[in-house]
Amino acid sequence: MSLDRTLVRQRLQFYRELGIGPLYRRHVQATALQELSGVLPDEALESESPLPIPNDSPRPAAAGEDRDAQLRIILDDIGPNCQRCKLAKLGRRQIVFGTGDPHAELMFIGEGPGADEDAQGLPFVGRAGQLLNNMIAAMGLKREQVYIANIVKCRPPGNRTPERDECDTCSPFLMRQIQVIRPEVIVALGATAAKNLLGVNDSMASMRGRFYDFSPPRTIIDAGEPFSCKLAVTYHPAFLLRDPRQKKEAWKDLQMVMRHLGLSAPKRAPEAS
Repeated sequence: MSLDRTLVRQRLQFYRELGIGPLYRRHVQATALQELSGVLPDEALESESPLPIPNDSPRPAAAGEDRDAQLRIILDDIGPNCQRCKLAKLGRRQIVFGTGDPHAELMFIGEGPGADEDAQGLPFVGRAGQLLNNMIAAMGLKREQVYIANIVKCRPPGNRTPERDECDTCSPFLMRQIQVIRPEVIVALGATAAKNLLGVNDSMASMRGRFYDFSPPRTIIDAGEPFSCKLAVTYHPAFLLRDPRQKKEAWKDLQMVMRHLGLSAPKRAPEAS
């Protein structure tokens, strides 16, 4: 069956108006789009070439465009006053996008912004952020050498756990950030981040202590080679503030990451007598 590009554009626009999207290109026998439209043969879904992009779709980064510019494209696509999920109407002040080195080998992904993050527009700047800074320093790195983001980019009311639909709405933008940064290792901070990134519902005890192979799903606007990295799970700094006994376990997780990256912990200065 020939691919009717005009009908595909119309169908994608229809889904977008319903708030569905971006649509992921997966290697499957059928998708909801294929079943409803009847115009996407299997070979179109399995092709490495992106499908046609409607004029109002997010703009893909141009070849050779620097990573800062690519991240700005994603931020522009989100918009300064995103209304895609109910968090926009539940008291958030601003979008908390992400911060750090766009060429970082190490990326930390937490749950969502808190009050301090919502006020400053940066992730991990409160008490939990100070502990994360210390964890990064213990690895022999500076905060500016890693990239930090969250599963959701708006503060949930009362710092509650983000709900499934809120995570799903933000996920495409986070996946695009990961595609741009292309870290060697991602560290999921806490159960919410780990479960959303890995698509599992296991306990922290079962998720910690090993690496996962992680590859962000590709959308219809993605170009270039698929990307994969290692993903490790450790406790969220906010949890460690509540239960400092688990700091030793978190340090074991970070040491595993350090070995993979070839990092050595900085030597401590001699204590004053």
